[in-house]
Amino acid sequence: MVARISGNMDCMTGPGLWEQINEVLAGGTAFVVLDLSDVSFCDSAGLNVLVRASRRAGLSDVALALACVPQPVLRILEMTGADQVLQVCDTVAEAEAAFGDRGDAAGSLA
Repeated sequence: MVARISGNMDCMTGPGLWEQINEVLAGGTAFVVLDLSDVSFCDSAGLNVLVRASRRAGLSDVALALACVPQPVLRILEMTGADQVLQVCDTVAEAEAAFGDRGDAAGSLA
């Protein structure tokens, strides 16, 4: 499953984004790639959603990766050490290759 996230990941969008990601993780797929290529802003609330998603995925035995992370967001992940907790891939294809070909569903989260 590839879920594309777009827009701001902040205190205003965080709760809705969390609900959508939580639904995706509960959907029974073996792996989820969060494509962040269209994310324009991420603050601590957005970072919290990503870390919570990683924990939730682990509890559900779902492999989770971030892909196409914009440089400002990547900088936040590196500064906070979240890049050590989250699997970060340069491209969606790289993330899919890391998990193998276990599905081809795609969705969009805003």
